[in-house]
Amino acid sequence: MRFADALIRAGVFAALCANAAGCASVTEHVTQPLQAAAATLTSATPAAPAASAPVAEPARVELPPVNATVQRAFDEARRSLRAGRTEQAERGFRALAKSNPELGGPHANLGLIRGQAGQWKEAVAELEEATRVSPQQPLYFNELGIAYRQQGQFAKAREAYEKAIALAPEYPAPLLNLGILHDLYLGDGPRALELYGRYLALSPGGDAVVTKWVADLKNRHRQLGQLNLKDKP
Repeated sequence: MRFADALIRAGVFAALCANAAGCASVTEHVTQPLQAAAATLTSATPAAPAASAPVAEPARVELPPVNATVQRAFDEARRSLRAGRTEQAERGFRALAKSNPELGGPHANLGLIRGQAGQWKEAVAELEEATRVSPQQPLYFNELGIAYRQQGQFAKAREAYEKAIALAPEYPAPLLNLGILHDLYLGDGPRALELYGRYLALSPGGDAVVTKWVADLKNRHRQLGQLNLKDKP
């Protein structure tokens, strides 16, 4: 199973690429020089349909300026990652994390690299550190929720998604991921419907796949209600 919960069902592409201080984007396209999405970290579940409405990025978080030398090293690690030189990129991010422990970006990228390798325990550790260092970054909490869910830690995943939503209510990715968590793992259909609805409200272009899930989920609940009525004496 790939890195983003959204990929499990919607086929939505996700990526994380932070500047050295920790600002991140989940779009596939370059937006600003230091906030470009890393194409090497995009992935799609083969069984899922083609990507529907793109997931919007969270609001930018104002960050302190970063030393130019540090930023250049971070950019070099990003370039290595985008070129498929994962080991070189990881060495760069690890060096930055060691020399600049106050930065969340290197840890977040290391978490994504570990997640892509299926090493979820290590991914959780890196993303926990990223959220500790950069507690105002909603994207990091969203990715941490994904890593927790991959480990079956559903309560922690829910908390991480909810933190991301609290930090950025108009950021749709954690709403979708939390909806999937309630739908598929926690068995809470009504809560899933609420979250799917909030996600769709933030998707101006619509999302045909999630709209279908909503219809299917409502249909299941209607059928269950009919069965319960029949079972009553």
